[in-house]
Amino acid sequence: MKVSDFEKKFDEGNEDIVDDLDLSQARRFNEKHKRVNVDFPTAIVEAIDELASLVGVTRQSLIKVWIAERLQEEKRQKSHLALGAIRQFQQNRTGEGTGTEDA
Repeated sequence: MKVSDFEKKFDEGNEDIVDDLDLSQARRFNEKHKRVNVDFPTAIVEAIDELASLVGVTRQSLIKVWIAERLQEEKRQKSHLALGAIRQFQQNRTGEGTGTEDA
């Protein structure tokens, strides 16, 4: 696709341009990376490879997505726990729900 055709498609905004991009080398600016080595049992690696092949991504990409999703879930759960603790603290301070209110 010519650059002018791509720009026109982008500017018009009527069609999705993602399929026209090569995202295999995409990187976030100023994002540092750190290499981490993890040993897995062979059966787990084979299962990951099988699933990655079905999805059409690399083993590394699949693992990165899984870890990112899990971190988001953990963060969400922790924020809910923290909010619950704050509410409980506030209720205890004001005497709400403790049975000490005047009837």
